[in-house]
Amino acid sequence: MTSSVTLAAPAAISSDHSVAHPVLAEVVRSGFVEGGHRGSLVVLAADGSVEQTLGDPAAPVFPRSCNKPMQAAALLRAGLDLSGERLALAAASHSGEGFHLDLVRTMLAEHGLTPDDLQTPPDLPLDPVEAESYLAAGRGRDRVAMNCSGKHAAMLAACAVNGWDRASYLDPAHPLQQLVLQVVEEAAGEPVASVGTDGCGAPLMAVSLVGLARAFRSFVLAEPGTAERRVGDAMRAHPEYVAGTRRPDTWLMREVPGTLSKMGAEAVQAVALADGRALAFKIDDGATRALGPVLARSLRLLGIDAPVVSRIGHAPLLGGGGEVGAIRAAF
Repeated sequence: MTSSVTLAAPAAISSDHSVAHPVLAEVVRSGFVEGGHRGSLVVLAADGSVEQTLGDPAAPVFPRSCNKPMQAAALLRAGLDLSGERLALAAASHSGEGFHLDLVRTMLAEHGLTPDDLQTPPDLPLDPVEAESYLAAGRGRDRVAMNCSGKHAAMLAACAVNGWDRASYLDPAHPLQQLVLQVVEEAAGEPVASVGTDGCGAPLMAVSLVGLARAFRSFVLAEPGTAERRVGDAMRAHPEYVAGTRRPDTWLMREVPGTLSKMGAEAVQAVALADGRALAFKIDDGATRALGPVLARSLRLLGIDAPVVSRIGHAPLLGGGGEVGAIRAAF
């Protein structure tokens, strides 16, 4: 299967830094505001209209791993037969827990592949608890432990199914990556502004936060049986494979039925609710410590006030081993 879409040469992404984005999260220690994290945010109403904005959500950003649902949908369009936990793992930034790593190896073996075929950089598990256990067991960095290995295993499987070259599967000109670009543009409803390289080595397509929220909305509202809906359903049915047992995306998808949630590196987050309400935001400085408080406040703007929201929003600051403050939303 091939696509007629051609990737344009990467274009520089620029923004006007003379106008600062608003502070989305404050760092409060002992009652004193010692810092803040600026960013941009968009909230979409159920009908897809823009309901609220902060900063400049129309400017392009690299969504990082928030693009993974679109990448997974492209794999299905390429003819790869994935479902259930396997499809969720294809859209994952997994924590590196044992069940993640076991399934990555299984997915590779099912298509005559081995971990040596992966082009993910060798890494430790993303979850700090898992990383400590991994090192304590005498293991070192490897390609399967890297949090994007499920996506890469699925990409290699799609190449095997189609007879595409596996060695160049991360080349932006590869037919699989051409198809990914097409899916990203269709889901976001806008052209990709720039193409870069993600931390895992895969091509990374830039869209606006508005486009990102629109894409997530499309995955929950798509017709049953479509590639987009299949990805959204698999992620929501198996959220522990999308993230991990100690991760906010898992908690949210487990405890607010019908919710699709995915974080990305450099503090990007996208969420869509079953009725089409959606949000996306980016913390300018990439501080992931601000993700939880900003996500919790954003969910409340969407009318979600389940207990899990407070759990996600709790981001304490420690002093002398005790809690002396917190990161808190500032909007």
